[in-house]
Amino acid sequence: MREIQANQITETLARLAVEANHYLGDDVVAALKHAREIEESPAGRDVLDQLLKNVEIAKQGTFPLCQDTGVAVVVVELGQEVHVVGGDLFQAIHEGVKQGYTGGFLRKSMVGQPFSERKNTKDNTPAMIHTDIVPGDKIKLTIMPKGGGCENMSALAMLTPSAGRKGVIDFIVNTIDKAGSNPCPPTIVGVGIGGSSDQAMWLAKKSLLRPLGEWNPDSETAALEKELLEKINNLGIGPMGLGGRTTALAVHVLTTPCHIASMPVGVNVQCHSARYKEAVL
Repeated sequence: MREIQANQITETLARLAVEANHYLGDDVVAALKHAREIEESPAGRDVLDQLLKNVEIAKQGTFPLCQDTGVAVVVVELGQEVHVVGGDLFQAIHEGVKQGYTGGFLRKSMVGQPFSERKNTKDNTPAMIHTDIVPGDKIKLTIMPKGGGCENMSALAMLTPSAGRKGVIDFIVNTIDKAGSNPCPPTIVGVGIGGSSDQAMWLAKKSLLRPLGEWNPDSETAALEKELLEKINNLGIGPMGLGGRTTALAVHVLTTPCHIASMPVGVNVQCHSARYKEAVL
């Protein structure tokens, strides 16, 4: 059994919170550059130029990529041979988010009492934590700041099996069409199919952590991703909703078995500022 100190988790997440909000991944930058090359709309090209310029400005100074530094979604892959000592795992994660957002001067967006007073917690906690128990003696920590504009476009449909592949496609494309410019396109569209209602939504969000440019390894699912991407980009919403062929940079689909009477479909949209950072302890 390997021991990992809780304060090491806190320190790591505090660093990752700042890095995620300041440095866009190379895969996303490459996708934006490719979109700029193929975009036919003058307005769309101008928006993509500004997004790429924004990436450089954020990288050169202490400037967040977006003013909405988001809810801190933290994914923990916890090795079954790890023992966290010196504190509680979840409290260590919340403290890391608190230190990162406070010390990094990132906007605090979390409010308590969501249906009434909505008072700001003033440190961007609590984090939204998802935990997987995996083999090994390491902990992998991933933080994905998720802005409100794109998260608000999430959707769930409890389709019946008779809806079939076409019903899945229609629901996803209609969801993006109704979203319009709200999620700050070009987006990454995360899709979860199967399981139960909560599992489908988690798979949709989890799929956003796949590097851009990688299709699902299952050929049937990859074919669905490609068809969805084509149909979404044919909507003409374009960069920041100003028209063009680049509404989405990618569609990522994850599937899991489900009940014979059900076909849950979850959609979770990520904006062009597709931020996440990870570390292994």
